[in-house]
Amino acid sequence: MFVICNTPDEVTADRIARTLIDERLAACVNQLAPCRSVYRWQDAVEEAVEVPLLIKTTAGAYPALEARLQALHPYDVPEIVAWEAAAGLPAYLTWVSGQVISSRAG
Repeated sequence: MFVICNTPDEVTADRIARTLIDERLAACVNQLAPCRSVYRWQDAVEEAVEVPLLIKTTAGAYPALEARLQALHPYDVPEIVAWEAAAGLPAYLTWVSGQVISSRAG
């Protein structure tokens, strides 16, 4: 499973990424290059430079990851969007599954 989340700056992105890894909610978090976001918020057009995170996790870990990401994030309504991987290298997907807490339960 992939999750994307934009953050307001590199410090926040790094803090969130390391927390998700330390707490075993994600197997890997890619901190991408800053990008310019243009969006409507509270009836005004806004612009911001944001740092996207691409988070790799499992469906089983997603509910806990979403809750933790929302708690860590400074935005009132953070972008948290997830989608399932349609396919992937089996060895990589097995590695992802082995790294997150949902794989360790039971």
